[in-house]
Amino acid sequence: MGTWDTGPFDNDTAADFANALDDAEPEAREALIRGVLVRTIDATGYLTEAEEAVAAAALIAAQCPGGEPVDMSYGPETPMPVFPSDLRALADEALARVVSDEDGGPASNWVDLEDWKQWRAVLTRLRAVLVPPPPSNALFDVQP
Repeated sequence: MGTWDTGPFDNDTAADFANALDDAEPEAREALIRGVLVRTIDATGYLTEAEEAVAAAALIAAQCPGGEPVDMSYGPETPMPVFPSDLRALADEALARVVSDEDGGPASNWVDLEDWKQWRAVLTRLRAVLVPPPPSNALFDVQP
């Protein structure tokens, strides 16, 4: 894995995923993102698409309230479609899978403990943004 920093697109695999998104037809981009998230959630053994799943989650989180824009240096250059809200839960579940796989995923690739901590902080921030907000309207106004 060629990694140069701790951001979602700061590795060769995620940068290649960004290029694939740029090369895809606009209507196919959601399917590419959904596919990598589902495959990561369902994976057994080594997480072969963990870096892509983190990048996909960052793209979804960027569209959520409180989400940070994706680094355009290595992320997709073309605008992403507005993603359906169900992708938030899939992205969070995929990130949970990546975080929990200390032995067979990207977490095992970090040599420097400080880099690993920064990378984990990035994933934690993404997950915090992806959590759907609580319902804002009370269903009933019950008074004693």
